[in-house]
Amino acid sequence: MQAVWMVLSALVFSAMAVCVKFAAAYFNNAELVFYRGLIGMAFMAVFARVRGTSLATDVLPMHIWRSVVGVTALSAWFYAIAHLPLATAMTLNYMSSVWIAAFLVGGTLLFSKAGQRIPSQGPLVLTILASFAGVVMLLQPTVAQNQVFAGMIGLLSGLGAAFAYMQVMVLARAGEPETRTVFYFAVGTTIAGALGMAVVGVSPWAWQHGLWLLPIGLLASLGQLCMTKSYAMSSNHGGTLMVANLQYSGIVFSALFSLLLFGDQIPLLGWAGMALIILSAIAATVLRARAAPNAPAEEH
Repeated sequence: MQAVWMVLSALVFSAMAVCVKFAAAYFNNAELVFYRGLIGMAFMAVFARVRGTSLATDVLPMHIWRSVVGVTALSAWFYAIAHLPLATAMTLNYMSSVWIAAFLVGGTLLFSKAGQRIPSQGPLVLTILASFAGVVMLLQPTVAQNQVFAGMIGLLSGLGAAFAYMQVMVLARAGEPETRTVFYFAVGTTIAGALGMAVVGVSPWAWQHGLWLLPIGLLASLGQLCMTKSYAMSSNHGGTLMVANLQYSGIVFSALFSLLLFGDQIPLLGWAGMALIILSAIAATVLRARAAPNAPAEEH
């Protein structure tokens, strides 16, 4: 059943990305971020009340920093969704596992003491190199279509997601429940979106277009809850590893939506790059899990 919850989570996040892509035709990026946060904040406040989870926190500065890096990643991801084929934007965002693997290798080499024997980093280095080779293959079509900037923003969204994930790890170790962490992220997202709207302005409002905004916040919260449920049902390390890898089914769902709903044309080289990134990310997840078997779930 835990596998079903993770696949459902991936499907929900992919559906949210579809709504973002449709809504991006009528609203600017700051507005999308604002409404995603506002609706998600209201949903999580009700959910916390139903579950009896207090929203009071003793580690507000940690939540603020998590919101800063998380909102940066989210804004970059929404921009990439609006300007790239959906499957490409999703794949670049899911590279967070590869970035974390790169941080792990870099940290091990940087902070190891002189003369200290350190575990071989060869397998992780190979997965990182393979993944970035996949990125080059995936972004080749965007270069041809003058979408280089959007491709770089999409790549940065995965980097930002990696930083946000590491901050979630710190919050989990500080004893913060997932519900509270997601709620404060929604608060930060709402504030950041409002500030962005004050700078770039507000788009003309039409209720037909506004209907795309409601599911963005709801689906984001539901996807996170499904993911949390899946990890909570893991009774052993093998189960946790299985659901961690099943999250990449979101790329498959996005690819199907990309073809069926938007008619995106991705050449064979792009699909091959996507497949290489997925395989590398799974390998990085497995290798990272061996080093940190109790790491919490990643989130969007």
